[in-house]
Amino acid sequence: MSRSLRRGSIAALAAIAIASLSSCAAGNTPDTLQIKPDNAAATLGTNLRLNNIVVVTGEGASGDHTGPANVVVNIANTADAPAELQSVTVGGAATTFADAAGAPLSGIVVPARGAVVIGGQGNPSATAASATVHVGGFAPTVFTFKDGQKVEAQAAVSPDSGADGRGLYKGFGPTPSPTATPAKTTTPGAATPGATAPAPGATTPGAPATGAAVPAGTTAPAVPAAH
Repeated sequence: MSRSLRRGSIAALAAIAIASLSSCAAGNTPDTLQIKPDNAAATLGTNLRLNNIVVVTGEGASGDHTGPANVVVNIANTADAPAELQSVTVGGAATTFADAAGAPLSGIVVPARGAVVIGGQGNPSATAASATVHVGGFAPTVFTFKDGQKVEAQAAVSPDSGADGRGLYKGFGPTPSPTATPAKTTTPGAATPGATAPAPGATTPGAPATGAAVPAGTTAPAVPAAH
C-alpha cells in the first residue's frame, strides 16, 4: 500500500473516532437525553414555579386508594410582590390548609422573591380528607391563587411508607387521628375492685348483734326445758 493511501486511511479513522467521541459527549448530557425530574413541576406566568409536586397517601396504602392525602410541593416566587395560594384539589377533592402547628389557614402566602415548602414537618400542609387516587400512578392536582391564576399538574402518588416502614416520603403523609379510649363503666351490683368481702360471722352495720345483753327492765324470752 502506498504512503498516500496509508495517510488517507489513518486520517479517515481519526475522523471517525473524533465523530464518535463528539456524539458520545453530546448524547450523555441531560439536555440531549431530555432528562426530566421524576416529580411533576409547573410554571405559572413568569414568576411562579411549582416544583416536586407529589401526592402522599397514608402509610402502607397501595393500588386504588380512597382516603386522606397530603400535597407536597415547593413553590418559588420571583416577583417583587407576594403570591397567595388559595386552594388545591387532588382528583377533584378539595384540601384544607394548616400551618406548621396545625392551626387552620385560609391561604398560604409565598413571599416576594422567596419560596414556600408545603408538606413535611415544620411546614404548612394541604390535606384532602378523602381523595380517590392510584398509588404508584398520577393524580390531577390543581393549584389556584388569589389573583385567579390556576395551574394543573399530574402529580405522582406515593405512600408515606411501604410495608417495610420505609419510603422516600416517610413523614410527609397525613397524620392519623388519635383513637379515643372508651370510658370504663361500672355494672350495677358488681363488686368494687379492691373491696374486701365481709368475713363469715361479721356483724352487719345496724343489725342487732347475736348474744347481746338485754336492756335492764325487760324480760328475756324463756328457753324451753329439755325433756
